[in-house]
Amino acid sequence: MNYEFITYEKKDKIGLIKLNRPKVLNAMNQQLWIEIQDALDIVKQDKGIKALIITGTGRAFSTGADLKDSKGRSIEDYRSYLESLQEASRKILRFEKPTIAAINGYALGSGYELALACDIRIAAKEALIGSPEASVTSSVTGGAFRLVQDLVGPGKARELLFTAENITGEEAERIGLVNRAVPLDQLMDEAMTMANKIVENSSFSLKLIKKGFLMAQGECSLEALMDYEIEACLACVSTRERELSLDDFEQRKK
Repeated sequence: MNYEFITYEKKDKIGLIKLNRPKVLNAMNQQLWIEIQDALDIVKQDKGIKALIITGTGRAFSTGADLKDSKGRSIEDYRSYLESLQEASRKILRFEKPTIAAINGYALGSGYELALACDIRIAAKEALIGSPEASVTSSVTGGAFRLVQDLVGPGKARELLFTAENITGEEAERIGLVNRAVPLDQLMDEAMTMANKIVENSSFSLKLIKKGFLMAQGECSLEALMDYEIEACLACVSTRERELSLDDFEQRKK
């Protein structure tokens, strides 16, 4: 596949996916999710790759769903988009090789949920991370209901999702939402250092350890949760409030 919205390269034993829509802060559309899935298949099939880093080009990791696309979608098209998103998230959650999200800037909504699906998150201290869904009459995806609680506990998870406020990479490290926060100019070096430590180890052991983590988290019920997330999103975006929220959101950006 020729990629339009991501780039992919291999650095020794490490795969590197970059979200590449910098003019729209790497906002996500359905084609971007399809390209991520294709690149994941390449990494999975390449026995020489033992770890994967996902990051963004420019000022953002990703600001989440492309709202310009979502305004004109029918419910059927929205369901198709959400199913592509969830399938990509499932692939990353179940991916046999360790994954690292290098959060270089804004990581909002489904952009941050992409990072949540990775095994390890390293953020720039200056990055802004958040779940704005409640402010635009939407709901979270990517297994975030469970994944955020697993990282920061139920009380803090509710605070983050109910308030829809952004936090810095530095604050995200303090509460355990990311593994560590470093200055932006050190981010990729830090991610590569972490990846190089991982690739020194047994691919087979890493595969079994990852499977063990999924089993310990109760993957079967996660499936039901992610199906619910689709229905919750569709219920939100079907409302008149959704349209008003998007209009207000766009006005606040000007």
